[in-house]
Amino acid sequence: MTSLPSTAGRTTAIPAETLAEAIAAAVETTRGNIARFGDRYPDDTTDGGFYPLRPAADGVPEGGNHGWTTSFVPGMQWIAWEATGDDVFRGAALRHAADFGERIRGHVDVDMHDLGFLYSLACVTAWRLAGDEDARQSAIAAADYLMTRFLEPAGIIQAWGDLSDPAQRGRTIIDSLMNMPLLTWAYEQTGEERYADAVRRHTLQLRENIIRPDDTTFHTFFWDVETGEPLRGSTAQGAHDDSCWARGQAWGIYGFALNHRDTGDERFLDASRRCADYFLKHLPADAVSYWDLVYTDGSDAPRDSSAAAIAVSGLRELAGVETDAANAERYIAAADRILASLIAHYTPADGESDALILHGVYSLPADAGVDEANLWGDYFYLEALMRTAHPDWRLYW
Repeated sequence: MTSLPSTAGRTTAIPAETLAEAIAAAVETTRGNIARFGDRYPDDTTDGGFYPLRPAADGVPEGGNHGWTTSFVPGMQWIAWEATGDDVFRGAALRHAADFGERIRGHVDVDMHDLGFLYSLACVTAWRLAGDEDARQSAIAAADYLMTRFLEPAGIIQAWGDLSDPAQRGRTIIDSLMNMPLLTWAYEQTGEERYADAVRRHTLQLRENIIRPDDTTFHTFFWDVETGEPLRGSTAQGAHDDSCWARGQAWGIYGFALNHRDTGDERFLDASRRCADYFLKHLPADAVSYWDLVYTDGSDAPRDSSAAAIAVSGLRELAGVETDAANAERYIAAADRILASLIAHYTPADGESDALILHGVYSLPADAGVDEANLWGDYFYLEALMRTAHPDWRLYW
């Protein structure tokens, strides 16, 4: 297994000036949020267009480091530093890396598979870009803790909750594909095959079970933890159990492509293609998906700009590993169309928001963050801009 700099998408139809202006605007918003929040963390989503402080929870004070989305803050800061060279961003990101070290050492809200999201951005990136040895050790500790969620004989990493919780036992979710790069990195650092084995087995289980025959995806899937047998799919985010949650489909595009890159398994390339082709066939006229792909033009359902931003990076990653040149060109063209729409129609006017893109959805079934911005949408939008403008830029995954 190897993790290489991406070479995806060496051409773009978006004018260089448009990309430069969009990156500059995103960087200035990121700068303003450092001034506003300091080393504290905003909440997952905006409220009326602006991020409140992350609420206190389980002994963690207001603005403290808990939940699955806090690493998107230093992730944006690292991109801003690479874009500008301004050490305001580097210093802020390194302080967050130290905070993430305290989080894993103190086992603060770490009973989740999202340690991959958290520590790839906050600590692996601090090690790669700044040589921060404490961040490296923190990321390895996080990978080790993530491995405690690997369930034999099912060969999957459990998504949520205490491992003894019967309601969550044996459940994984499509988002988990993005947590595998932390384990790939840990394998590269240590040479311990157990990490690589977990990536291959977990990703294959999702390829075989979380993608339906019609190329839609379940949000979640359960396995019998005693026998390892696949049981059933369901959703906690989509419109209903057999619908196709847009953000989940986007995670599938990106996550399967990344894990193909890291394993060379052609089945994962096929899975990414299937997710991409279905996603692209079910986009509305402006190319930014509704929150679930069952909705089409004319619906009053909300859009999910975060799904669109994830899909842009996923499509470019897929284009970079695609073996069919015509397919690669098609995926790059689609990524450009979606990103151009986000730039033109989903970015805030001056003073309208402290987010990078508007009109996202966290969870419509839970009535959380509906038609609001969110941290992952902001991060993946900035990532999409950076990789489109600078095709040799090295991803943080």
